[in-house]
Amino acid sequence: MAIPSDWLGLKLGRAGVAMVALVLAACTASPPAVAPQASIAAPAKQADAGMPPAVLREHQRILAGYGGVYNDPRLQTMIEQTVERLVAASEKPDLHYKVTMLNSQSVNAFALPTGQLYVTRGLIALASDDSELASVLAHEMGHVIAHHAEIREEQARQVDLVSRVITDVVTDPEAGALALAKSKLALASFSRAQEFEADAIGVGIAARAGYDPYGAVRFLTAMEHNSELKPEQTGAINPSAPDFLSSHPATPERITQALANARQYQAAATDNGQNFAAAKTAYLADLNGIVYGEDPSEGFVRGRRFLHPKLGFTFTAPDGFSLDNTAQAVLGIRRGGGQALRLDVVRVPAEQTLAGYLTSGWIENIDPASVEDVTVNGFPGATAAAKGDQWDFRLYAIRFGSDVYRFIFAAKHRTAETDRAFRESIGTFRRMSLAEIEDAKPLRLQLVTVAPGDTVEKLASRMALADHAAEHFRVLNGLEPGDRLKPGSAVKIVVE
Repeated sequence: MAIPSDWLGLKLGRAGVAMVALVLAACTASPPAVAPQASIAAPAKQADAGMPPAVLREHQRILAGYGGVYNDPRLQTMIEQTVERLVAASEKPDLHYKVTMLNSQSVNAFALPTGQLYVTRGLIALASDDSELASVLAHEMGHVIAHHAEIREEQARQVDLVSRVITDVVTDPEAGALALAKSKLALASFSRAQEFEADAIGVGIAARAGYDPYGAVRFLTAMEHNSELKPEQTGAINPSAPDFLSSHPATPERITQALANARQYQAAATDNGQNFAAAKTAYLADLNGIVYGEDPSEGFVRGRRFLHPKLGFTFTAPDGFSLDNTAQAVLGIRRGGGQALRLDVVRVPAEQTLAGYLTSGWIENIDPASVEDVTVNGFPGATAAAKGDQWDFRLYAIRFGSDVYRFIFAAKHRTAETDRAFRESIGTFRRMSLAEIEDAKPLRLQLVTVAPGDTVEKLASRMALADHAAEHFRVLNGLEPGDRLKPGSAVKIVVE
């Protein structure tokens, strides 16, 4: 959750639909010493120099949305060398690329048409070898080489033209809706084709550059397993179901296609003499010490507890909740999907009462009789209840310094028990002590050597993760259920 900007809140049309959207919002013997810590969110002014104004605006927007630049010279050098190797093997070796590492735990990478490549530290940490990372970078280069952005923009203009024509000319609403749906489907399908094309181009580039062509298969599989570890969503949306209008194909489809692409280059990969095992060891050594999970400057989750050292507060979610920290808010889902929460920070004029703020119209259907002033660990606050079509809400606003912290609790069926659980959670909102702030350090990856007798469960028990440690260990190290560890091999664990 980022430090608040000057905004007064979010207008939530119909409360029930809005809360679902809020909650669900959103192209791996003794351990060695951890490497020197990288600085986080460096401004990278020098890298911005010389960008055309339009590119600079998009670049700055990306940095703002993904936590800024993650500055680790060793990793930066490794990635730039990977890109140089890929460019030399690509269809257009005259193109120039600039890579920016983003300080985000999300697993993501993308490219601008000008050759600006972006990769998150979350993706770098998930990759288990250099061939997996190369497959991602080559995929993004494939988008640039095939001019997908320009083609996509032209397709979007055509869809917009169809929409205007339908609005102005077609009088039959059903016929108009069908025509518009068909035009949007064509656009979405073309985008899916672009993704498959970029996958094929990327596998070819990586294989010709001497990387294992099966790196794409392994990384797409790791992404799929990683997504399965995320907090469960509400029953209204099945996150594992493919979205037919999605701009990205469902991962199982991409894995199948990547496997078919890799088989075309199997002989080349075998004959080029590349020592994939040695390359993997070198890659993992470069990862040693990389920040894992949230950057403490944006707050972080520890089990049901959320801490924000920079803003100086903490709170604990109700029993059964899983939390997810995003740039905009802290989101929570209870097991089964029947309850949810959102915490964000807003600016409210000092002269406006908190009870007045709750009833100021940013959320509808407030029950006037439910509005009351409260005090939470010495901080003034107010609470109210609201009712939507499918969700009932309990709202809290707490004034903490110059900011107001806004909690939105939602339940499919609000009861005295859910209200009590929400109130108890609010009661944990407090100021962090100086010692707590000083102790708030990011989690990091540490490289360890598998000893004889080590198992997944034994090494996972050393992980500084509260939930599903064994599953996270497998995903981080590209292990399938039933895979055994090889003594003497290097693996990643998460430590404080």
